[in-house]
Amino acid sequence: MSKCEQCIIKQFNSLKSLTKDELIRISGCKTTMIIKKGTVIFDEGETINGVYCVKDGICKLSKLSENGKDQIVRIVVKGDLLGQRSLVTDESSNLQATALNDMEVCFIPKSEIMNDLQNNSKFSFDVLKDMAHDLKEADDIIVNMAQKSVRQRLAETLVYINDSFGVNPDGTLSVLLSREDFANIVGTATESAIRILSQFKKEKLISTKGKHIKIESLTGLKQVE
Repeated sequence: MSKCEQCIIKQFNSLKSLTKDELIRISGCKTTMIIKKGTVIFDEGETINGVYCVKDGICKLSKLSENGKDQIVRIVVKGDLLGQRSLVTDESSNLQATALNDMEVCFIPKSEIMNDLQNNSKFSFDVLKDMAHDLKEADDIIVNMAQKSVRQRLAETLVYINDSFGVNPDGTLSVLLSREDFANIVGTATESAIRILSQFKKEKLISTKGKHIKIESLTGLKQVE
């Protein structure tokens, strides 16, 4: 089990602002978990009581709409903290977190980190800064939903996955999302997402290998209307 003070992952989130002594104490009370693909890490309405530091893997944050569809609002990746809002509010989670592939996460209990939040101003500022960034992303999603077509949103999602996570040796996107996941990210029916991906294929913007997608024209996807 790696120690927090020696873990490189902390450099990518607000934990970097904790002192060595604070990190050593947290390291003694964290729980490291392997979470299998498809597993729900926490559910909408659940009290989290701590934060998850993502050491490896990717998860989706989604919200169930009134018509029973999942709307994916954010993809959380290696280096991110999951559940930071639980540190500053006693509210239950308004989102569900589900592993998109096998993950390794460290859970830090709220009771252990609250003292640091109150006494280490740099740490508390970084937590707030990260939350402000999350709010900005949420605002961008609302604007995109209102102003951009489903085709544009799906094209942007493919570009985002390519830019953020890269590709496999054969050129296919390294993150394998289901067609339903794509639909839930852009806010449309699965059938519509499948139809648009087929259009992109005909337009030579992408190609497919089974469930995997390869981008053939990044420039073309960025110009989709």
